[in-house]
Amino acid sequence: MSWFSFEYPWFILLFIPLLYCLYRCKEKPLSSYFVHLQWLSPQRGWWRWIVTLLTLAALLIALSSPVYTDRHSKHNKQGRDIVLVLDGSGSMGALGFSKEHRESRFESLQRLACNFVRTRIDDNIGVVYYGDFAFIASPVTYENEIVAEMIAYLSDGMAGQNTAIGEGLAMSVRALEHSKADSKVVILFSDGAHNSGRIAPKEAVAYALRHQIKIYTVGIGSDSLDEALLQHIAHKSGGTYFFAADAAALQAVYDQIDALERSTIKSSAYLRQEYLYTYPLAVALILMSLLLYARKRSV
Repeated sequence: MSWFSFEYPWFILLFIPLLYCLYRCKEKPLSSYFVHLQWLSPQRGWWRWIVTLLTLAALLIALSSPVYTDRHSKHNKQGRDIVLVLDGSGSMGALGFSKEHRESRFESLQRLACNFVRTRIDDNIGVVYYGDFAFIASPVTYENEIVAEMIAYLSDGMAGQNTAIGEGLAMSVRALEHSKADSKVVILFSDGAHNSGRIAPKEAVAYALRHQIKIYTVGIGSDSLDEALLQHIAHKSGGTYFFAADAAALQAVYDQIDALERSTIKSSAYLRQEYLYTYPLAVALILMSLLLYARKRSV
């Protein structure tokens, strides 16, 4: 909800006595610290009279401090907090995963992840990237377009050539530590076997269970894929394991994940105020400059 108001509206009431004084008061050759309204009396030209009125009006509006207020109150929104955990190991650079696009496994995963994020209007989404180690590429946020842009900046091999599945899971739990949603979901993608990092997948799963996080795992077609580990992670956390042999199958996995349970997320309330007094003040200064210039020319 938005509205326009004045902080000090009573200043506008001064226009009436000032207008009366401007019209009725006689000119006197006395010095004054107030604006010399007599410069534009009716005897000196009708256009000066109009400019004087506009100057007074602009000054009084500026003194009244006009304010534009934009208030967003709390409302409930259906959705969940999701973290995508993307495998960026060296094997993800292999070509031939997509029959329609000439792209690597990671590029297919990246493209479909961006599309998935952009359609999740009701969800808060974050991204974790892992290889030899893991890092949060994007915190959990409702700014889906920004998350998609961050995914597009990633490339395979950024975090090394190995596969630290435990590190990726642990980092995703950290990304959800402060989540208020009833439904917290991690979607882990991998095309290999855990072979790096200080945190074992078993420890990461226990960490996720303590925070009531469900893990869905997606195996991407590869001879080195450890399906047994991914199945165990998903089963232990109450999630589901999916297998994608190619890009089309990966898209089908995304479609299945779209049927996940939804929960209520409360958005934050905020109040934004924009003070607009500078605009009428600028108009008043311009008009006063015009009056001074006209007076100088007439002297």
